[in-house]
Amino acid sequence: MHESWKPFLKSEFSKPYFVELSKFLHEEYEKKTIFPPKQYVFRAFSTDLSDVKVVILGQDPYHTPGVADGLAFSISAKNNYMPPSLINIYKEIDADLGKHANSNGSLVPWQKQGVLMLNNVLTVEAHKAGSHRGKGWEEFTEAVIKYLNAEKENLVFILWGRDARNKKKLIDTKKHLVLESAHPSPLSAHNGFFGSKPFSKANKYLEEHGKEGILW
Repeated sequence: MHESWKPFLKSEFSKPYFVELSKFLHEEYEKKTIFPPKQYVFRAFSTDLSDVKVVILGQDPYHTPGVADGLAFSISAKNNYMPPSLINIYKEIDADLGKHANSNGSLVPWQKQGVLMLNNVLTVEAHKAGSHRGKGWEEFTEAVIKYLNAEKENLVFILWGRDARNKKKLIDTKKHLVLESAHPSPLSAHNGFFGSKPFSKANKYLEEHGKEGILW
């Protein structure tokens, strides 16, 4: 994780809810197959806090083996499997902006431009979507959103899916732009994700506030 996040993370890690979450995760990683790999759980926080311009909030990591890489919606560049949610994200970029800049599934280029890709729940058991809900991660991500809301100005928060949209109440919409829609999953993408144009809207807002847009 980047040095800029350490004061915040150190504070959260010492709280009772996170101590309990840590115990739970230790046992899960010891006994079961959990994603992403342990060393990637906090990968989103390798982005320098001062560089963060856009926050994408999803649900929980991909539960298919070898896919989740610690950044919400991203996959390892070496992976031959393209998750349906990511396929739909690329479809929306194409419809919104024209051909997307990236095609291998790794969203690290977004991270390098200041996009913080965070899931509402940061871990999951193999083949069991939502299996780590209600264990403490939701409290952690709520704290992250509150912190970003307070510490930064003119961020773009992109909230995909019900769990992410529930965090809208934590964001000062006079200070930041909130873009929300259905999740890009095939189960819900046609209920408002397609056609929502979050990528052009985000770039327009960033440019209006003197920031460089994202090369999606």
